[in-house]
Amino acid sequence: MAEPVGCVEYFEQMDRNTEDKNQSPPTVSGTLGIVVIGRNEGDRLRRCLESIRREGVVVVYVDSGSTDGSLNLCQGMDVSALELDLTVPFTAARARNAGADDLLCKHPDTLYIQFVDGDCEMRAGWLERAVRELDVRPDAAVVCGWVRERRPEATIFNRLCDMEWNGPEGEIDACGGIAMIRVAAFKQVGGYADDLIAGEEPELCTRLRAVGFKIFRIDAEMTLHDAAMTRFGQWWRRAVRGGYAYAAVSRLDGPDRVRIWTREFRSNWFWGFVLPVAIIVVAPSIPGVSFMLMVGYLVLGLRIYRGRRRQGDSPRDSRLYTFFCVLAKFPLVQGQLSYYCDRLCGRAGKLIEYKGAAMRSGGS
Repeated sequence: MAEPVGCVEYFEQMDRNTEDKNQSPPTVSGTLGIVVIGRNEGDRLRRCLESIRREGVVVVYVDSGSTDGSLNLCQGMDVSALELDLTVPFTAARARNAGADDLLCKHPDTLYIQFVDGDCEMRAGWLERAVRELDVRPDAAVVCGWVRERRPEATIFNRLCDMEWNGPEGEIDACGGIAMIRVAAFKQVGGYADDLIAGEEPELCTRLRAVGFKIFRIDAEMTLHDAAMTRFGQWWRRAVRGGYAYAAVSRLDGPDRVRIWTREFRSNWFWGFVLPVAIIVVAPSIPGVSFMLMVGYLVLGLRIYRGRRRQGDSPRDSRLYTFFCVLAKFPLVQGQLSYYCDRLCGRAGKLIEYKGAAMRSGGS
């Protein structure tokens, strides 16, 4: 695929085509543009683009080295696509920034950008609802809504995703990567941190809040997500990536610190490293004390279970969530250790992927 054109080349091409109405570029519906990022999403990407094209707004797709024909798919659907430079490490942050730059280069009057991952489908009515919220909330930099899992019944790992996606509505500390962002605020803080391989969303949100903006989750369905997790190893790697993100964000100081992420970061160290080491060290000499330490995991599980029940989850779902939430402390701390090993060795972090290339027949 040809390299993306810059602003000058783009407008020169526009001038050459002014007399050909069929060659005119797409226009932004109102003041909104959409940036989609993906890597080996296959038919998930097709569903994503089809759900967005119905909305009639400008779409830019940014690809991070797919090998499944994603770029050809975009060409066939007449969607503007960019391919990131293979010589620079891929990150979702870098992809989103590249998409925003391209969109704003060609449509500088855009006020809001909806960021979407290629494994998601946009829910009907979301874009209009989010734009209205940003219009009436001048202090809001970001608006997000509910994310639902496409097939929560397919595997327990999909079900876990469906349970963890959403929190309470109202003002929040941080959102995920799927959200609508005010362009002026995005520009003011310099966009995403390109070098973060995980945790770039809360990191951006903390910088936005530091300059006076707010983040909101509203009571509306935003996207249908397709986790496509069928194996325990995928779940484990996803948790490792989460731990890496906790470490990356929790190292921030002062107003850039995300309170909830810092608390979870410390909790992961305790339950995933400190307590297991203490149990192993004590077990040979003082079995009774070792058993008492292990009871701590039961106490933690009981607290999580009660919390899920208060949120309205069924007893079965609450037990499922509790078990994997406690178990996740171990891959989470593995991810945190990976982050510090990278820093100690002066290495750039590498993508931690839990999905392979999607099956062309419709997922994985």
